[in-house]
Amino acid sequence: MFFRTAARVCTAAFISTGVAVNVASAQALTDAPPVIAGARAASAPAIVVDGPPAPVAPAVVNRDDKGRATLRATRIARPLTIDGRLDEEVYVSVPGAGDFVQQLPRESQPATEATLFWVFFDDKNLYISARCLDSHPEREVATELRRDNNNIIQNENITIVLDTFYDRRNGFLFQTSSLGAIRDQSVADGTVNVSWNTVWDVHSARDSQGWTTEMVIPFKSLRYAGSGPQVWGINVRRITMWKNETDYLSAVPAAYGNSAVYQMNVGGTLVGVETPLQSMNLELKPYVVSSLNTDRAASRPYSNDFAKNGGFDFKYGLTRGLVLDATVNTDFAQVEEDAQQVNLTRFSLFFPEKRDFFLENAGLFNMGTGNTFTSAPVETDLFFTRRIGLSDAGTPIPIVGGARIAGKSGAHNIGLLDIQTDRAFGRPGDNFLVSRYSHDVLKRSRVGALFVNKDTGGGSTHYNRTMGVDANLALGRSLQFTSFVAKTSSPALNGKDLAYYGRIAYRDPFWNLWLNYLDVQDNFNAEVGFVQRRGVRTTKAYVSPTPRPGKANIRVMEPMYVFTYITDQTNRMVNRVHHFMVGTTLDDGSFINVVYQKNLDVLDVPFAIQPKVKIPVGTYRFDDLSLTYNTSPSKRVYERFTYSPQQFYGGTRQNISTAVGVRASSQFSSELQYSRNDVKLPYGDFLVNLAI
Repeated sequence: MFFRTAARVCTAAFISTGVAVNVASAQALTDAPPVIAGARAASAPAIVVDGPPAPVAPAVVNRDDKGRATLRATRIARPLTIDGRLDEEVYVSVPGAGDFVQQLPRESQPATEATLFWVFFDDKNLYISARCLDSHPEREVATELRRDNNNIIQNENITIVLDTFYDRRNGFLFQTSSLGAIRDQSVADGTVNVSWNTVWDVHSARDSQGWTTEMVIPFKSLRYAGSGPQVWGINVRRITMWKNETDYLSAVPAAYGNSAVYQMNVGGTLVGVETPLQSMNLELKPYVVSSLNTDRAASRPYSNDFAKNGGFDFKYGLTRGLVLDATVNTDFAQVEEDAQQVNLTRFSLFFPEKRDFFLENAGLFNMGTGNTFTSAPVETDLFFTRRIGLSDAGTPIPIVGGARIAGKSGAHNIGLLDIQTDRAFGRPGDNFLVSRYSHDVLKRSRVGALFVNKDTGGGSTHYNRTMGVDANLALGRSLQFTSFVAKTSSPALNGKDLAYYGRIAYRDPFWNLWLNYLDVQDNFNAEVGFVQRRGVRTTKAYVSPTPRPGKANIRVMEPMYVFTYITDQTNRMVNRVHHFMVGTTLDDGSFINVVYQKNLDVLDVPFAIQPKVKIPVGTYRFDDLSLTYNTSPSKRVYERFTYSPQQFYGGTRQNISTAVGVRASSQFSSELQYSRNDVKLPYGDFLVNLAI
């Protein structure tokens, strides 16, 4: 029997000035006098508040013909005290921006609760403040404090998106709640990096008229074009959860749903910010790891094995837009484990990247289909960072070191990565070189290229290379076209090594339409990518109107038809799916979903679905039904339930998935998830249970 103890010490040194520390702090509900008097958003009901001297009237928000607002930032002489209370004189002398517009439930109508919003700056920091007036503050939902948790959006919350290059493509998202929770993300060409974190601080306060919040974001925590006067993109979203109402400063179509906050092209404009001259921006993160293994089964004296290790990460800002990252003897001991999933298909599941070194500027390296083929196992990404330093089973492989330069310079988007792994599991280490370049064209479009090279050392002659070019073209506000062409090169795999992809999508307030085509040839071998299926041609069409009846407490209905058709390289059909769905969101936030699906699947080789259950070669036709009911996730006690009886490869599969959650307070919450798959086949029966 072995007993193991381990100690890990990690420190961070910042050679810079004015860097704030991430702190998510809950402010208690107090009886302190409110700080806004007589303020209201245009067209919203006036809310008169007794207390300190009244601020000036809300600023008049200038908008273009598409509803996009223009705001001006104000320079301040001394830093704000970040306590969330908005009690400095500047809030009286500087008018806050108001006039928010509903996205849901009544698109383009004035917000029913007034919001005031300010942007300030000094030589080191950007300050963002908001006063969220509420006619019934006792009904506010305030239950979640965990950093980056999805449930923050189910609380009273406000989200700010900054398009610091003003390219209508990329941005940084900062979200907080009436409790002062912290959530940050980055956006690159519509791809959202939910694991991105930077250094900033926020505090919120609650009073008898609603809640207030103050953020401080060091300029060193952002990436932008250069020093001096700036023009940035900006949008602000407020969700009044107890009303289930979503308001924006710059109007956005309801058809975009929650993803609207990531659409840089519908955001407004921020002027007046002046960024400081570039100074040294250097960050060091050294670490030390030690472990002690004691063999209790050995004869006395016990055998002790002491091991120690160390390394560091290094970050240096070459310019305001370009960053150099380096890592030596990288340690991923702090990385969160992958969530368990049940896989009853013959294809690999996708697990997201969670290691900090690979997360910053990750969107710059993207080339592939992403998740545009959801529910069809054909996703293809040409570069997938989990192929570096992790085995196929997710076991860490030691990384000797590496470096990355990534960022933006003018219209140029640059990514260069080189990583060396160590010998592990009886095989030599690999060197990974990745080069990515794209160029902004037109208003919101880009074209680019990618090169990936993997070389195996230790006397091995194995190599693998992937080369590709892509385009992402925004043709007006509603129409988008994306595509790539790629080729791989590996020993003994000559010819039939190409992949092609094209997508045309149209979205307006009433329709979501898209058509995808992907062709992955038999020998396309992207070893540093994620390719679910080779040797197939896939066509997928999606049609979804978005009616809003406004009756029977129905907020929005999402009828949907999706058709997927897959052939092999000789155009022989190997898979076909008709997917019908009607999703209904009610005014109280609850959700009802009905799905009916007709499947045809051709197996050319046997499929071992379980170690002792193998599905033979054949053509299988089967239908499935799925019924889902979710209560509003903002409730203190909530549930999700799905029942899905299905035909399944000549037999049956009955799936039940449920989750029950309790938010006892902002400091304590709990959720239990359970999934049961009862599969009965002519080739054997089995049961799969998963509880988390």
